[in-house]
Amino acid sequence: MFLNPSCRKMVNLKSTSHLLEKLRALMKNNKYVQEPIHAYIIPSEDRHQSEYIAECDRRRAFITGFTGSSGTAVVTDKDACLWTDGRYYLQASQEMDKNWTLMKLNDPGTPTESVWLSKVLPVGSRVGVDPQLMSYDSWHPMQTQLEASGMSLVPVHANLIDAIWEDRPAPPCNVIQPHPLKYSGKTCKSKVQEVRLDMVEKGASLLVVTALDEIAWLLNLRGSDINYNPVFFSYVIVSPTAVHFFVEESKVTGAVRDHFLQEDLAVTFHPYDKVYSFLTEQIPIQEGKIWLSYLSSYGLIAAIPERKRVTDISPIAVMKAVKNPTEVAGLVNCHIRDGAAVCCYLSWLEKEIKEGKSVVTEVSGATQLEEFRKQMDDFVGLSFTTISSSGPNGAIIHYTPSIENDRVITANELYLCDSGAQFRDGTTDITRTVHFGTPTEYEKECFTRVFKGQASLASAVFPQKIKGHYLDTLARKFLWDVGLDYLHGTGHGIGSYLNVHEGPMGVSWRAYPDDPGLSEGMFLSNEPGYYEDGKFGIRLENIERVVQAETKYNLPIRKFITFETVTMVPIQTKLLVPELLTEKEISYLNNYHMKVRESVGPILKKMGHVEALEWLYRETEPIG
Repeated sequence: MFLNPSCRKMVNLKSTSHLLEKLRALMKNNKYVQEPIHAYIIPSEDRHQSEYIAECDRRRAFITGFTGSSGTAVVTDKDACLWTDGRYYLQASQEMDKNWTLMKLNDPGTPTESVWLSKVLPVGSRVGVDPQLMSYDSWHPMQTQLEASGMSLVPVHANLIDAIWEDRPAPPCNVIQPHPLKYSGKTCKSKVQEVRLDMVEKGASLLVVTALDEIAWLLNLRGSDINYNPVFFSYVIVSPTAVHFFVEESKVTGAVRDHFLQEDLAVTFHPYDKVYSFLTEQIPIQEGKIWLSYLSSYGLIAAIPERKRVTDISPIAVMKAVKNPTEVAGLVNCHIRDGAAVCCYLSWLEKEIKEGKSVVTEVSGATQLEEFRKQMDDFVGLSFTTISSSGPNGAIIHYTPSIENDRVITANELYLCDSGAQFRDGTTDITRTVHFGTPTEYEKECFTRVFKGQASLASAVFPQKIKGHYLDTLARKFLWDVGLDYLHGTGHGIGSYLNVHEGPMGVSWRAYPDDPGLSEGMFLSNEPGYYEDGKFGIRLENIERVVQAETKYNLPIRKFITFETVTMVPIQTKLLVPELLTEKEISYLNNYHMKVRESVGPILKKMGHVEALEWLYRETEPIG
């Protein structure tokens, strides 16, 4: 147990000593491994390499106690280490017991998992991992590094964590729902036809689709097997003449079968766990190659002879990233409704804090925000756990409020709220940082520099197909000018009633290997921030639509594009330092606020949210 000074409550750490003892015993048990292994790797992902996973797949969280979405655990006879990125340094250090060592990814002094293993294990060591839980993309470089050090990476088909996880939850088995044409904008038959054209170009006679959001998008279906992500466990294999759908029969309703009839797509159903045996049967009779994304599991790709593989990025990932006109309209409209809900919440929260009649905490605040969202048309649920963080908790980038760490929201410190919703016509993700009292001059300067970075990126004009990697500096420059920075990416793609994080493009100091370049119809977040451990966190996040730019000159060989903000919630102007803003930045903010007022105001008026409407008008008053 440790005392968290930010909430003044005792927090229980999960004891992992007995779990590690059991795991290390299994690493030598020939019932589970052919030969003893000297290290065992526990990835965060499931069989589909999902970022967010079902409770039954939270193996890394089970063995480490660390609940963040990203990280890799490695256990040897003597050591237990966890690698995670800058979003989770503070959270991981608070959640893991003394058995675990935090390895800070991207820190110059931190070796990779394979380099570390090469140093701590003797020559001839065997490193084991469940091949279904590690992508081919991760397996290959690790295998190369270990072999260069005289070691081997070996598949362990019986998952060792499952063997010691006595109360492991059962896999979800929720029914699948059709995603109607009025929301999808394109039939599943037409999507499959486009996929087949790409298959011809690659010389592929089979395409194996493993990413759950790609399957949902391709077939115009949605599910609820993973919290906040409207996806379902399945595989799809597309041939020139057939679509094979591997899914548990209990999930398939009559509405799903009628949906395929209405969209004129012939589908052959198979049990979910038969995908390996089906592929094995197909390999010798296929004249063309078999296409799987290199982001698929090593276990699945290894089942196909190397000479018959195509391991390029899935064509569906790129298709899905560029929204069709129906999806564009849905994303624009759902962000206006979502903006109305967030305005109701911030208006309500400000009043509650100023009047002091009741106490609002991080947890109760997040609950109230969800209640406002439920009032909006086409609301389905949240798109991720609301990050409702007050004061020093805001410095934990992916903070999750809970009873153990709940903190009162007051007028004495910054409040950061990162939240989103799933609507039938789109997915939202927004962050606002506010102060209901008197912020310090330092907090205001930091907030202003974050805003300047967001405005700079939002206003940028750049050639079509520029990769997001090249735009990242625009958001960081004003922090860099005074020696500040943030340890997360600046922007991610977002789904259309799908996953809140969607590739293959993004804006980050790291290059996205499959970024096809930014194009009209893409939607990305714009979310610079600044954080000080134990003090506060600041983040501003808008979703931006990529649109054609109006430029003085028009080159016939190159089109220029820019961003159009679709998030519709005011930015708190009292946190800005006017002297640090340029005329262009002031004009940008005033124009944005007028758009927010004009878009959200009519919804608040129609719904009778008089106080929220008054708050909206007050918060969107022009500055400068």
